[in-house]
This record gives sequence, structure tokens and C-alpha cells, in this order.
Amino acid sequence: MKKQLDSILIKPAGPDCNMNCTYCFYLKKSVLFPETKVHRMTEGILEEVIRQFLAQPLRELSFSWQGGEPTLMGLPFFQRAVELQQKHGSGQVVGNGLQTNGLLIDKQWAEFLNKYKFLIGLSLDGPEHIQNKYRYLRNGKGSWSRVTDSAKILLDEGVAVNALSVVNDYSVRFPEEIYTYLKSMGLEYMQFIPCVEIDPKDSSKLAPFSVAADAYGSFLCRLFDLWLADFKEGKPTTSIRFFDSVFYLYVGMPPPECTLLEECGNYVVVEHNGDVYSCDFFVEDLWRLGSVLSGNMVEMLNSKRQKSFGEKKKILPKECLDCQWLHQCRGGCTKDRIRDPKDRHLSHFCSSYKMFFQHADSRLQKLASNWKKEQARAYQTGQQESIKERAGTQKKIGRNDPCPCGSGLKYKKCCGGI
Repeated sequence: MKKQLDSILIKPAGPDCNMNCTYCFYLKKSVLFPETKVHRMTEGILEEVIRQFLAQPLRELSFSWQGGEPTLMGLPFFQRAVELQQKHGSGQVVGNGLQTNGLLIDKQWAEFLNKYKFLIGLSLDGPEHIQNKYRYLRNGKGSWSRVTDSAKILLDEGVAVNALSVVNDYSVRFPEEIYTYLKSMGLEYMQFIPCVEIDPKDSSKLAPFSVAADAYGSFLCRLFDLWLADFKEGKPTTSIRFFDSVFYLYVGMPPPECTLLEECGNYVVVEHNGDVYSCDFFVEDLWRLGSVLSGNMVEMLNSKRQKSFGEKKKILPKECLDCQWLHQCRGGCTKDRIRDPKDRHLSHFCSSYKMFFQHADSRLQKLASNWKKEQARAYQTGQQESIKERAGTQKKIGRNDPCPCGSGLKYKKCCGGI
């Protein structure tokens, strides 16, 4: 069946950024666009992207704005984007997510983001010594104080904010400190992104800031325990994207995180110049699908090249196919299987996930079982209320008649007696 494009990732300022983080993988993408040193999306390209996307007969669509640093476009660009969404939309529910380092956020930005219900992903690795380890300003100074000020501005204005925290060789040592710190900031929605990149000085090995698999596994296990300990009345009080996505699997639903799917390639990336790519981590010539100036994004999503890209995820080594955690892991993200030759096409985080699922499986199963029981009770209650309403308006259902719920009991002994 033809795939529907319900989400796109747009990089309006391309790889440009006003920070100089040690572990950033996207700054070097500027070599793909040598025609200019400054990369900015024109209004014409912006409108064409929005027009194509909203032309689909879908009820809900999601825009994600990333970079580089998308706020370099300035607030008027995003004000215009919302105007164009309103112009080209036809009754859809349109969501906007903005990933930012926070440096340019002020009260005016926050008021706009709150007014139009943007979901913000704020890059914040943790407390000062962790944030300032690798996340530098252009002048080489640490970014922690600037970013925390921005977080407060956003939260004070009522903006929905997720913390996006990169887990590197240093931060992996401090799961409890990071988790506690983010909660103290009021950032109760968290996403932890493990860092694994090739050493820019030696392509035969990983960069020194990459996180080791065993260390990341321990990080996940400790984080899971902290997350679970904060439950109240059987419900989580914080949201951690990986755990939320894994939980979907345990209750039999497709996970929202693409790394846990059997096949990926369900969205596209649009660069500042209108070029369209398969994935944020594969913005490269091989996986360029076309341009919005000469093609259609939905057709690109359903192209042979994109299909080939998505299917690469399910080409797994025998060790994966024989693994008891295959259903939960699905081999992880494709990019994590090609960074280090020593991984032999296994995910760099293979042992991390084995460690985590061995640690968390029984408790996730219990959570899933409890959730299913609650859903069944809620459904049954809804059915019973509906039957009572019908019984009140349909005189033909007597107390001694068979109950319309199908139980085989008389109505008075079943739903009519509740």
C-alpha cells in the first residue's frame, strides 16, 4: 500500500548553528551545499513544502523544525510558516515541533510558541558540569547558563518543553544526577540520545566522546529504576521517550520511535534548499530523494530509493534473528550498525539493549498487563453505560430479556443489575 506522509522534518537553516558542540554530526553537512556559506530557506520553498504536505487528505499532520539551529531563521519566518499553514490547510489538525539549543529564545519567542502550541525540544544534557563538557558557544565558553535561562522563559510562558539530552562518554556516568536535575527544572518530558560517531581524525575508530555500549546499558537500567520509582497510583509522573516507546510494544501497538520498528523510512527530511532526503542521519548524496521544486514529497516517500532505505533496517545478522529480544529491539537504528567496523553490522548498542530488557522485561510485562486490564474495565464500563442508555429508551429490553451485551444472562442479572 502507498505510504502516507504524516510527518516531515524541515531544516530551514540547514547545518548552520550558533553553537559549536564537540559531538555535533550535522555541522559538517555544509559540504553538501558549497554554493553559499549561509544557508536559509526562501519563502517560496517554504510555501511549496507546506502546500505539498497539507494537500494530503489526512486529518493530522506534524511539522518538525530542526537544524543546525532553526531559530537562526528569526521569529518572522515561523510567523509566516503558521500563516502559510493556515492558508493551505483544509481543516486538518497541524502540529509543530521545534528543536532548539535555546540561545535565541526570549519572551517574544516564548509567547509565539505558546500561542500556536509548538512542542519544544530543548537541547540540555544536564547540570552545568555535564552541559558544559561538550556543548560550547561559538566563543568556546560553556552554554549551560544561557540554555537554563531559556528553559525558564519557555516554562514560565507555559510552553510545552521536552529535554533532549545527548548521552556521551561523560554524561553516561550520571543518570541519577541528570534525571533529578531535569525534574527540578520542571522538564518532566525527557529524551536521551546515545552518541556514537566516527573519530574525525581517524575514520577507523569511534570518536572519544561516543558512549560505550555497556555503560549505556547501565545508564538505561538505572534510569528505568528512577522512572519507575516515581510512579504514583500506578502511573508515570515523568515521560522518557524510549521507555514510552518500548511500552507501546509491550501492549501490542506500533512504537512511535522509528528505531524500534522493523522497517523505517516513514518520513522525509527537507533541507533549506528544498532537497529531500531519507532520514536525518542520512542526509547524503546516496539518499537524496529529489527536490520539492521539481517533485512531490509523497511520491518520494514511496519511491524505490526510499523503500530500499527503509528495508535496510530489517536486514539483520543471524545473532539478531536468534535473539530473544528481537521483537523489542528490531536491531536498533540503522546508523548505529555502520559507525564502528568492530560492531560487525550489529547495533553498537546491542549489549545495551540486552542488558536493559533483561533488567526491565518482567516489570514492563506487569505494567502492560495492568494497562490492558484498565483498558478492558474502561471499555466494559462504557459498554454497560451504553446498554443502560439503550435500555432506558428501548422498552422492548425487559428485566427478564437476554442482556444485549451478549453474556447469555438475563438483563436483570447482568448489565441491568449493575
